[in-house]
Amino acid sequence: MADLALLEDVANGRIRSERIFRQQEDLLANEDEWLMSRFRLPRAVLLDLCGLLGPALQRSTRRNHAVPVLLQVLTTLGFLATGTFQRELADRSGISQPTLSRVMPDVLKGIIASSHDSIKFPYTAGEQANKKAQFAAMYGFPNVIGAIDCTHVAIRAPNVNENTFINRKHFHSINVQIICDADMLLTNVVARWPGSTHDSFILRHSSVGRRLEAGAIRDGWLLGDSGYPLKQWLLTPFLSPHSAEERHYNMCHSRACAIVERTIGLFKGRWRCLDCTGGRLLYTPEKVCQIVLACAVLHNVAQLKNVPLPPGADCCVGPDPEPHPHACEPNAAAVRQRLEVMRRL
Repeated sequence: MADLALLEDVANGRIRSERIFRQQEDLLANEDEWLMSRFRLPRAVLLDLCGLLGPALQRSTRRNHAVPVLLQVLTTLGFLATGTFQRELADRSGISQPTLSRVMPDVLKGIIASSHDSIKFPYTAGEQANKKAQFAAMYGFPNVIGAIDCTHVAIRAPNVNENTFINRKHFHSINVQIICDADMLLTNVVARWPGSTHDSFILRHSSVGRRLEAGAIRDGWLLGDSGYPLKQWLLTPFLSPHSAEERHYNMCHSRACAIVERTIGLFKGRWRCLDCTGGRLLYTPEKVCQIVLACAVLHNVAQLKNVPLPPGADCCVGPDPEPHPHACEPNAAAVRQRLEVMRRL
């Protein structure tokens, strides 16, 4: 009878059960190779990142065993790097799955807050000079300040406006705009449109597209595929090349524009949660967009620190759904400019 009374008291909350804390492993005690295979960054870069995010992640609490900043950051990076279920990551790190679920949004928010410093589009002549020199040296294409394309991140079917998220490959996704330079640095990322949205629509409604259309850049252009309209600031290939000059232009254009495809492959290969071969992201579209932006910031951190992709982490994604060729008639100035570039090539 006494045992039954004790169980009843515990069930009714009259006696508090003792909290059990798991043993937390010192993950940074491992070698850089091990850290990069699980978190994609070496020890020095991880410590810098924790120092940057620390003020936002340290919580004042009267309880013991608050989750350290380092553990919050590493478990979040572990998810971004692998796309593994939260419960498995939490078990490895010595915390509970609900705890990981609570800390991850704050870590993502902290990373995204630094995006203005790490993801910058080159609007000034000084910023453009190096971009142009890189493309000219590597591909022989003049005045290029970046290459643009979109990529799809697979998601679970959302509860609201489900049909708008179905892309041309018939799966639910977020269509993400990527602009990069010749060093595979991301200079613009737009992650907020459902999978059915056309690439050219995303560009037209992005801050970069609006500013370029308004004449923010007078001497320089982006390279994009035939899904985009020909503009004075955006060069596209000839849809039906007839002359040797046009075919040569298309070859040079394709070779230079391919850098954005390689960048997307590296981006998704480094942060495998974005790669549909590992499954789809089981979150709301809004949270998926946050995950994409955080991964973009971390991609640039890794590129600037010359962090290589770990062996076996290369991206195996298939081609993204191809947008329909843009059907609008280009203006005469854009046509003349492309012809001039073709002659220069």
